[in-house]
Parts: sequence; structure tokens; C-alpha cells
Amino acid sequence: MKFFTADTHFNHTNIIKYCNRPFSSIEEMNNILILNWNNKVSKEDVIYILGDFGFGNVEPILKQLNGTKILIEGSHDGNNIKKYYKYFAKVSPLIEIHEQNQTIILCHYCIRTWAKSHHNSWHLYGHSHGKLKPIGKAWDVGVDNNNFMPLSFNEIVEIMKNRPDNPNLIENKWEQK
Repeated sequence: MKFFTADTHFNHTNIIKYCNRPFSSIEEMNNILILNWNNKVSKEDVIYILGDFGFGNVEPILKQLNGTKILIEGSHDGNNIKKYYKYFAKVSPLIEIHEQNQTIILCHYCIRTWAKSHHNSWHLYGHSHGKLKPIGKAWDVGVDNNNFMPLSFNEIVEIMKNRPDNPNLIENKWEQK
């Protein structure tokens, strides 16, 4: 199974007040995020982390988290956790995947139009901490927007069923003249 999350901000004390997270300490936040992650994601699963994984020494956290981890770099990754990139199967600023004949564009940042958006492809992003209204077949997979848990592909399917078509959807394929 594939899972998606963003903006965990492990070890980032100030994120609790910045995003009004319901935790009394960084230790409580880290522990709940780890518990929620491991209750959904098995060791055999793949999880895409759409940026802003954490700060400081995240090695003990990475060792506790289930799944094959793929990092889509966010605004707080890079220098903050670059020395821990060895724990990720892949690191990239943007990834296009295909799951059950569905194209999905993964990026830390919300994109207004994305690859194949005119054919109703999906876009998953983070960065906005649930404060940016999605358009079309886009969804903020950040923990602040999803009960502090990763979302499975099946959960994304259910979300997208209720999302409107992309604004730039082409109803009919181009005709050859």
C-alpha cells in the first residue's frame, strides 16, 4: 500500500504554536505522530513524505517509522536534515507516480496547474498546513489537515471522488484536422 503525508516537522518546537497543534510539548507531538504513522503504515508499505519532515537529529525518529520512505523535499529539509537522506529510498523536489491508472503529481508546494491536470490528474501537496483551499483534484496531505496521520492511497481515492474536476480539464481530446 502507498501512503502520503507532509509537514510532520519532527523536533520543531515552534510548529506547535505556529499551527496551533494540540500538543503540550515536542515530545508529545513526536510520539503521537510516530504512533499515528506506525498504526497505519506497515514495514512493507511505501510512504511519500511531501516535505518538511523535521529538524535537528531526526535519526532516532526515522529508525522508528515504518515503511519505505520517499522524500519530496520541502522548504525546511535540505540543510536541516540532509545528512539523514540515507534513510530515504529516494529524495526529489517533485515526483510523478501512477497508481491504478491514475497520474499523481507530488510536490511540497501547491501548484496551480500540474502535469496532465488538463486530463484530471491528481496533485498532492503540503506546505500550507491546511490553510489553503484546494482546487480541483488537489489535496493537502499535511498532518495538520488530516488528523495528524498519513493518508492511504484508498483514502485519497475517496477524497478525490468528492473533489470537483480540475479547472483546466479538457472534456474532449484534441481532434486531428
